[in-house]
Amino acid sequence: MTWRDDHAAVPHVPGILTAEQVAETAASIAAMQEPDGAVPWTPGEHTDAWNHVESAMAMMLGGQTEAAGRAFEWCLRMQREDGSWPLKVVVGEVVDHSGEANMSAYLAVGVWHHWRLCRDSSFVQRFWPAVKRGLDFVVSLQLPWGGVAWAQEWHDGQPGEITPDALLAGSSSIYQSLRAGVALAALVDEPQPEWELAGGRLGHALREHRDLFLDKSNWSMDWYYPVLGGAVRGEAARALLATRWDDFVVPGLGIKCVDENPWVTGAETCELAMALDALGEREQALRFFAEMQHLRSSEGRYWTGYVYPDAVHWPVEYTTYTAAAVILAADALSGTTPASDVMCGTSLAPDFAEIGLGCGCVPTPSQHG
Repeated sequence: MTWRDDHAAVPHVPGILTAEQVAETAASIAAMQEPDGAVPWTPGEHTDAWNHVESAMAMMLGGQTEAAGRAFEWCLRMQREDGSWPLKVVVGEVVDHSGEANMSAYLAVGVWHHWRLCRDSSFVQRFWPAVKRGLDFVVSLQLPWGGVAWAQEWHDGQPGEITPDALLAGSSSIYQSLRAGVALAALVDEPQPEWELAGGRLGHALREHRDLFLDKSNWSMDWYYPVLGGAVRGEAARALLATRWDDFVVPGLGIKCVDENPWVTGAETCELAMALDALGEREQALRFFAEMQHLRSSEGRYWTGYVYPDAVHWPVEYTTYTAAAVILAADALSGTTPASDVMCGTSLAPDFAEIGLGCGCVPTPSQHG
């Protein structure tokens, strides 16, 4: 049974987007899907596992269940023996073999999202081995201080050296993926204590050692992702968002992708809206979601971004990941489906205990909530 067989509801946000508009946007993602199931950023561009899985989640929400199923099948075919996925695939050809940690973790979120929507235990059982291999690979890349190395290089078809640096936004997303993975592990009755230990160390690093991550502070994702990923919440999260609010927020248009460029982007704006909603800041979340709708175009497609001094869309393309972020935000803000809480994390495994730290800190009860 599919989601659409059992429920007629498609996410909608009154006064901002109708269910018909959301369904149209899901169809626009499916229209850009390649014959083998891959969902590229835009036709002819590359596919990566993280954005691909998010597009599958969005297509499920919008009623494109057949296309979403083909996207999930692509994940099984493209996963490598070590649990990773190649960083970039262009029209079926791997152009960057590197195994990126964040991308290899995110299938866990997609499978948990599917479970919340469909309650299909056979789907979970089928995808569980891939989720486990992916998260085992990710945990193997954890650095002594708790961050997760962002990638493992590949040479001549074989895995090589591990990069020495961790990315803040990527590690924040991995934190969410580990919580989804532990929730799935409980569902299939295969506990994964090593993931819980890794999650505790990672959460501590995201709360207390953000200075040890590779400095990408000019990117808005590094600003809000510790909140969106769930490691930083409550007053600590509000204080964190306040630190760069004026650097990234462009009233009436959304948020910048990078602080030095006058360029607002739709995916980042939707993600910030979901982060704010997770903090209970619903009015602000809805405002950002409404403001980014200036990027909506014909047939439910979304431009990537807008350079506001020149009043032009740039790049001149519609992207699947922007459309996917819109749909996920619509569900999170409306609470339409049983999967609407996945991004705020209430259905995921509980936050991890801070034990086994390798950074020299004394473990203390988590204060991030």
